Order: sequence, then C-alpha cells, then structure tokens
Amino acid sequence: MTDIIAGVEIPDTPAVAAATEFLRERTSPLIFHHSRRVFLFGSLHARARDLRHDPELFYISAMFHDTGLVIPFSDTPQRFELDGADHAQKFLLDRGFSASAAQMVWRAIALHTTPGIPARMDPEVAATNYGVLTDAVGWELDGLEKDRIEEIVTAHPRGDFKKEFLQAFVDGLKDRPDTTYGTVNADVLEHFVPGFRRTSMVERILDAPWPH
Repeated sequence: MTDIIAGVEIPDTPAVAAATEFLRERTSPLIFHHSRRVFLFGSLHARARDLRHDPELFYISAMFHDTGLVIPFSDTPQRFELDGADHAQKFLLDRGFSASAAQMVWRAIALHTTPGIPARMDPEVAATNYGVLTDAVGWELDGLEKDRIEEIVTAHPRGDFKKEFLQAFVDGLKDRPDTTYGTVNADVLEHFVPGFRRTSMVERILDAPWPH
C-alpha cells in the first residue's frame, strides 16, 4: 500500500525501505522523525517551486543528512555533514546506484547547513536544504498549508524538538570541536559548551606564518 503523507508519496523502492530501516535501527527517534519531516517539507517546497527532483534520491538525502551526528564515518574527525554524506554515498554505491547519483546525494548532505549555495544546485540539493530549514528554523512555514503541516507533525511528532535537537548537536560535536570552524555548528558549541571559543578567520590570517 502506497504511503502518502500530506499529499507527498513516500517512494516505494528497496533503497527507500533500507534507508528507513537504517535510520530506525542506527539513530534515535528524534533524528528519524526529523529526517522524515525534512523529506516531507522539502517535497512540498520542491512542488511549489516546480523542482523536478528524483524522489528516491531526495529521500536518501533527507534520511541520511544528520546520520553523521550519531555515527561518525571516519576515524579522522571531519564535519558531521561529511560523515553523513559519506554514509549515504556508500549506501547507494553498495546498492548499485551510479556514481553520479551517489555524488549528487553526497552534495545534498554535505551542503545542507551551508547558507545560500544549495538553492543554486541540483533540485535534490535544494530540496534537502529547504526541508532542513523549515523543520529546524521554520523557514517559509507560513507559506505551507496548515492542514499539510498538521498531517506531517502528526505522522512524525516534534516532541520537545528544539531542546533535544540542540542537545543532539552538542553530543555529536563536543568531542570534535575543531570541525565546527566556519560553520553554523560553532553557534551551538559556543552557546552550550563552557570554555568553547570559536576561532575566527581574522585570527587565522593574522597568525599565519607570513611576515605581513
């Protein structure tokens, strides 16, 4: 039976089913529900903007976009966005998807917290960013139909999302604070982690090993 939420059809493919199961087993209910809402909100924004995205690849992007917070991919600390992107790329390549499809999903996840750039890229990259912005900070929420919003949050409840989501960032980043340089992630550590001090680009330039 086709799963439709707020007028958005969940793609019925083996990869989608596997991604859903991966999130259920390997992450938390917080990340699972957030990721599904990102897909649903992003799909509504894509429809409104006539973005011709691939629903299956967009679903994978949405589902894996925050996996790096809870499942570091590399032994070498890297931005959590890259961890999630690497997870998704391997997931797709292991299932026979093309290198270009896997790379596009990688871009969508790697750039999902980067302001301004995703909207100029592939439809799946833009839709991922739109969904993240809506669920995290309420971007364009007033432009969506209220009954659609209610149906989405009924299917995937927010709970105490603001508090728990920020805590998930703290937990996922506090042991690799240097990876937050130049990103919005530094905002979270600066607010919640005592003693954390972000490094600025000005300091790096002034401290560079050049005489002038």
